[in-house]
Parts: sequence; structure tokens; C-alpha cells
Amino acid sequence: MEQGYLIALGGNIRHHRHGAPERVLGAAFRVLAGHPGLRLERRSPVVRSAPLGPSRRRYANAAAIVRSAQAPEELLASLKAVERAFGRRARGRRWRERVLDLDIVLWSGGPWATRHLTVPHTAFRTRRFVLHPASAIAGDWRDPLTGLKVRHLLARLTRPRPTPR
Repeated sequence: MEQGYLIALGGNIRHHRHGAPERVLGAAFRVLAGHPGLRLERRSPVVRSAPLGPSRRRYANAAAIVRSAQAPEELLASLKAVERAFGRRARGRRWRERVLDLDIVLWSGGPWATRHLTVPHTAFRTRRFVLHPASAIAGDWRDPLTGLKVRHLLARLTRPRPTPR
């Protein structure tokens, strides 16, 4: 039975064939659409964001909804294979510059946790660069741990706060 997955896409390095990060994400959408065992259902617009950690290059970010009969760990293996095809290496420091990063954010099957994968993604609730594109295509999807919709999580993250006195 097919399940729905919300996937976050990001990158901040030019690719030798695809070019700028925005174009890399466009190419990644095409690969996901043609990947065996996956059906690309929706894709968000690409947004630009400031880097986390030591990287100095701005990121291009987007989100996709894919349907697949694969279990979360199987889908993760498929996504890692796509990253490798784009030149991603699994070693090095965290949050470094990268051509392509694909993360499973939510899964219609509910929470999932193993040694290699936690769904929902542990940090997605605090990342505007994930929630902004995700809300464009999956605003009514619910975080199974908080019960909040993706659009509500984004609103909480971006709402104006009073200036401290």
C-alpha cells in the first residue's frame, strides 16, 4: 500500500552539470519523478535561506510530497542513492556545504524511529527553510507528535513577537 511522504530538499553548491542550487533542486525533482517505486505528487517552489552552521553559502530549499509503497528506511536508502548520484558524500562535518540534501520530514504512517531514521524529522518544527516550502504543498499535514498542522507550525515560528523591555 502506498504511503505519503513529505521530503525536504536543499543544497548550496553548484553542480558541474545542473548549475546553481536552484537548478540542482529542479533536477532532483525530475529524478524523484522518474525514480522506480516513487510517485512525485507535489512540489513546492524553491526558496532561498541563510545557512546553518559553518557554511557561508545561501541554500536553495524546497519540499516534495512523494507516494511510495516503501517503508521509511527503504525510502531513506533510495533518497541517499539520489544524493550520491548528485555527488553527495556521507562523511565530513555536520551542516557543511552540499550539492543536495534529501530528508524525510513526515510520513502518513505516523511516527517512526530506528537507529538510522526518526520521522517526524527531529528539527523540522524549528526550521523555517523546511516549513515555508512544506506549507505551500502540505499545509494541512499534521505533526503526529504535536498534533499541529504544518501551516500552524510555520505561523508559530514566524509570528511577530513583542520586543523585550
